[in-house]
Amino acid sequence: MGATALRAPREDVRPPILEMRGISKTFPGTKALRDVRLDARSGEILALMGENGAGKSTLMKVLSGAYQADPGGEILIDGVPVQVTNPQVARDHGIAIIYQELSLLPNLTVAENIFFGRERARNGMIDRAGMRDDCREVLQRLGATFGPTTLVRDLSIAERQMVEIARALHTKSKLLVMDEPTTTLSARETDRLFALMRQLRDEGLAIIYISHRMDEIYALSDRVAVLRDGSYVGTLDKHEISAERLVRMMVGRDLAGFYKHDHQNSRAPGRPVLEVEGVTDGGRRVHPASLTLRSGEVLGLAGLVGSGRTELARLIYGADPMVGGAVRIDGVALTRPTPAGALAAGLAYLTEDRKAQGLFLDMSVQDNINFFVCDGDARTGGVLNRGRAKQRAFDAIKALGIRVDRPTTNVGALSGGNQQKVLLSRWLEAGPRVLILDEPTRGIDIGAKAEIYRTIDQLARNGVGVLVISSELPELIGICDRILVMREGHIMGEVGGDSGTAINQENIMALATGVTL
Repeated sequence: MGATALRAPREDVRPPILEMRGISKTFPGTKALRDVRLDARSGEILALMGENGAGKSTLMKVLSGAYQADPGGEILIDGVPVQVTNPQVARDHGIAIIYQELSLLPNLTVAENIFFGRERARNGMIDRAGMRDDCREVLQRLGATFGPTTLVRDLSIAERQMVEIARALHTKSKLLVMDEPTTTLSARETDRLFALMRQLRDEGLAIIYISHRMDEIYALSDRVAVLRDGSYVGTLDKHEISAERLVRMMVGRDLAGFYKHDHQNSRAPGRPVLEVEGVTDGGRRVHPASLTLRSGEVLGLAGLVGSGRTELARLIYGADPMVGGAVRIDGVALTRPTPAGALAAGLAYLTEDRKAQGLFLDMSVQDNINFFVCDGDARTGGVLNRGRAKQRAFDAIKALGIRVDRPTTNVGALSGGNQQKVLLSRWLEAGPRVLILDEPTRGIDIGAKAEIYRTIDQLARNGVGVLVISSELPELIGICDRILVMREGHIMGEVGGDSGTAINQENIMALATGVTL
């Protein structure tokens, strides 16, 4: 569905604070934006959605002054055309952008970060006392539980986001852009952030909110604007928003049977490929835990943040040392599991942090995909068979729909969803019998999610045992044959399978929270 198939956005009595008209941006060999328009009004939260690579980040970088748009478009603030030539000009016009990677300086105080680049002087010296007093009001307005003298390094991620917001308010920003702000937040921190955003909206701030999470869009947005392949598709008012319509706008087609898994006709699992008995780190984060994963099965691992899901996976894989317990792959025990030993036995683990613990961002897509199998490509004399590695990369790019011009492109230049596909491709090349996926779709768009779900389903059909850890319950419910639920380091129970307990959010949350239904 294109823009012409949607009705025009409703008129509003409030004039837009921001108007972007006919914005295009060309990089060598790539048209990233094509005649895009967008408007944001005071006192509203405008969600900006689209697949990774749709142009959301590029458009916001044009707005922030980090990129210069192609000639022909214009940006208006309060109805007046402005030339946003650099980030300082954007700030001068009341535009503040909070990226996923926060830009705070951890060794400075909250006050020093809020005033960074605008420090006040008194008698030729920085007026630190005056800066502290001045920023207390904005911190109190936001309900902060920390003060201006707190070092940023001592704050949680959620509190650091609050400092970024405080800095934006202190500079009298009219428009606040937030890019995937809940990616690393707990449910409680997310609720607090949402309450704060609603408060700021009600005070008249315009907020552009970028997210891939449908539930957040429903909860927060007054309108939703959608980009696809660098073009503006349309805008929906709150009462028009539905998952089906948004998906159709973002990917250009219906995603019928998004998860493609029928619990009534579940896959028939085979023999055990992973057996975990009493694995523990001594009770520090994981109490003795046991589970069995069968070939051809997708087993979910659910639980609230801090329940021990990732810690258990890391113990199984050998990334962290076990204090007690046993792990068997295809009936063969792993003595003191290590990542190298686990991989040799057929167990692969896709980490939740693809950038810090998974990918080599300064290496090419091809080299990342071939990382674990390059030894087998070595010719006599130790020379790599580059032709075989290149073909393997081409095949992986095609199989998972990785959007990249050439295999020699650096992974660091790809979108989050495409980076995740590269990391998954690397593990698939290793031919695992057991694959642990920790938050495999975190921070990626709907189209990329669909590709990963399809891959998981195909792996199970080919006899691989897949253990999926996810904080998104609809995801687990949609792709798993059964789900184990953790709470405070313990596996509390199971839903689905032969448990006699139906797979639904209520039963999972009852086990995760200890509430009796």
